[in-house]
Amino acid sequence: MSPSVLIGITGGIAAYKIPLLVRMLVQAETDVHVVMTEAAGRFVTPVTLAALSGNPVRQNMWDNIAGPSVEHIELADRADAAVIAPATANTIGKLAAGLADNLLTTVFLAVKCPVLICPSMNVNMYRHPAVQANLKRLAELGYDVMAPESGFLACGWVGEGRMPEPEDILARVRQLMAPSDLQGERILVTAGPTEEPLDPVRFLTNRSSGKMGVALARRAAARGANVTLVAGPLKVAPPLSVTHIPVRTAQDMYDRVIELFPETDTVIKAAAVADFRPAAFEEAKIKKEDMDPVIRLVKNRDILMELGGLKNARQILVGFAAETHDALENGRAKLVRKNLDMLVLNDVTRPGAGFDCDTNIVRILYRSGEERQLEIMSKDSVADSILDEVRDLRARMSRGDCRR
Repeated sequence: MSPSVLIGITGGIAAYKIPLLVRMLVQAETDVHVVMTEAAGRFVTPVTLAALSGNPVRQNMWDNIAGPSVEHIELADRADAAVIAPATANTIGKLAAGLADNLLTTVFLAVKCPVLICPSMNVNMYRHPAVQANLKRLAELGYDVMAPESGFLACGWVGEGRMPEPEDILARVRQLMAPSDLQGERILVTAGPTEEPLDPVRFLTNRSSGKMGVALARRAAARGANVTLVAGPLKVAPPLSVTHIPVRTAQDMYDRVIELFPETDTVIKAAAVADFRPAAFEEAKIKKEDMDPVIRLVKNRDILMELGGLKNARQILVGFAAETHDALENGRAKLVRKNLDMLVLNDVTRPGAGFDCDTNIVRILYRSGEERQLEIMSKDSVADSILDEVRDLRARMSRGDCRR
């Protein structure tokens, strides 16, 4: 069953961003229900939100008075997580005082799931002692209050009060829903491509965007792990909840990973590290007038192979393999050759899999010889499936079960 998220929208200009949040939640296979105040309807229409969520949008306490259920209790009971965005000073004050004078406040006072509050208002209003006291009261009551961003506000002032971007709200909602089943696990994730300099303006690289590795880091942190992300140049922002160590070349990544490895419980090597680098770096730009320049390549160090030789009995090592032919045969050989506990294999020629897309299709290979084929799904969902396997393997190791 898909997780259910309840979104409350109040009457602030930032309400125009919420359709994007709804769409991203739906794309992440979430059942989304929206409750909005009458004032919110002046900024974004219920029709838009209903079309994006696939569910009716509720505004009025009395719309379904003849129905068979108490609507506000039904909405509250089905939610696995709830968020109010934007949250105006008015609604923040009502919730802090336990007041329920519209459908939104009535529903949110009845929910039992984690609730995220995203304040959005004028900077002077946000700084007012009464508003700050109400936010402190909500935090004391167990609400998760997400600090607003600073910047140019719709009212013309500059300062705190901007609602966080939908991508950041989505990440926090996912964190609220995630089980804390990786608490205490020290996980090192590598992500993205590496760049191997050829001359001052050119380098060799590959098509990796880093999305898969970033998804793994984000989901591991949401599930309680202490996460370090060693990443080459990314096309997506690294999660705020992890320690991000940017690198450029394969040698840079090798140095940092080898340095961190002794203090790591699990390594997930999702980076697309360049296999080769130019044998020489040209100090001046190679001019196109040069006659048929020849670039000689040399091999980079194999980070995953070296980790396989260094790991101890308590460490888990997960590798990735992006293949274009003989995928299964190559993946099985790599699993054994590099002493991995698991290998995540994908055929990058398949539509919906591989580089620079938001979905993936993978097959997980295990040292025991077992294999598990996953259907096409979002990279966040793939990440959770991989982390489920890491969790289960850690549990078996803790029980003294030698199967890996």
